[in-house]
Amino acid sequence: MEDHQTAKIGIITVSDRASAGIYEDKSGKAIIDTLNEYLNSEWTECYEIIPDEQTVIEKTIIDMVDKQNCCLVITTGGTGPAKRDVTPEATEAVCDRMMPGFGELMRAESLKYVPTAILSRQTAGLRGESLILNLPGKPKSIRECLDAVFPAIPYCIDLMEGPFLECDEDVIKPFRPKQK
Repeated sequence: MEDHQTAKIGIITVSDRASAGIYEDKSGKAIIDTLNEYLNSEWTECYEIIPDEQTVIEKTIIDMVDKQNCCLVITTGGTGPAKRDVTPEATEAVCDRMMPGFGELMRAESLKYVPTAILSRQTAGLRGESLILNLPGKPKSIRECLDAVFPAIPYCIDLMEGPFLECDEDVIKPFRPKQK
């Protein structure tokens, strides 16, 4: 992909109740709002609200990466210990390689706020030229986790030859090694 290309970013809310219309999806909207604050470069969203069903999660991630060409797919929800929380399993099933540092850092950050952060199983992985990132389901936790890991995301996408993500450095400062 070339630097001037508009980035496509997938946002997937995994929730039985939100997908059934029982309540409004605040988590997916929190991701979109946060990305709008972070990014100066143009980007378009691919946004889905789906139930906690592993096959549906897998198909949605595959569609966003393989067909819609999202360089980044961010999920919210389904990362806890409940029986229907299967987002990490779906992510691992569709990824070529896992990126465990993302989950480790998000849990470490969340532990500053709640002792139950150790119950979260969020992870990240790579599929083709895309990064897939699992976030928790609460909007406050989403922002805390994204603030912690997002500085590494633009460079990760650079390394996969994806679109250049320019950030508002007054909001979030991405880390890119100095060029020699």
